[in-house]
Amino acid sequence: MMKRSMLGIKQSLAGALLLAVTPIPAGAANLVKTYSYFAVGGSTLDDIEAQLFKRGPEVKSTGTRHPGATQMAFTTRVSYAQTSNSCRIADAVVTVKVKVILPEWRRPRKSDADVRLFWDTLAADIKRHEERHVEIAKNHGRELEEALKATYPQRSCSAAKAKAAAITAAVLARHDRAQLQFDRVESVNFESRILRLLRYRMERIGNGQLPPA
Repeated sequence: MMKRSMLGIKQSLAGALLLAVTPIPAGAANLVKTYSYFAVGGSTLDDIEAQLFKRGPEVKSTGTRHPGATQMAFTTRVSYAQTSNSCRIADAVVTVKVKVILPEWRRPRKSDADVRLFWDTLAADIKRHEERHVEIAKNHGRELEEALKATYPQRSCSAAKAKAAAITAAVLARHDRAQLQFDRVESVNFESRILRLLRYRMERIGNGQLPPA
């Protein structure tokens, strides 16, 4: 999820332009990832901002639209091994299914260079943000899988199933808290991060490491 105000960025963009002139861990749970895109029009920063919050994905937890979002679902397959006096989890496989929703700007032919530069920077940051949500989900999927496999035998399979359900609820609760904390940190640092990225991108353009916007 990514909800950001561009007001401060628009006010600081001219200053930033003036200044310029002067891994996913191995061994994690299964991941199924898809992408979808929504169209954004407009030739000014105001137009783009309005389009993002008009056409962006609606997030149920906030009831508002966002410039990007990641939908995710955890699926757990657990098998059990029973003996005469105990039951244990024989195997556990966790699959994390995610759908990353990103904006795609239908760039007008005569859009200004500073608007193009800002869009390229913003779009890259939105994608990075959503990919981090995917990493958080996958890491917790791995944590869940390992926790299930590490459980001790229980008196019965019903007790083992109850233990698996309790572990799953606890790990997914930690996952939700981690996702919310990530969004809070990103929201606080948004303006300073985008301005830093703008300066870095413009330096690379000036050094010939990137093509002009």
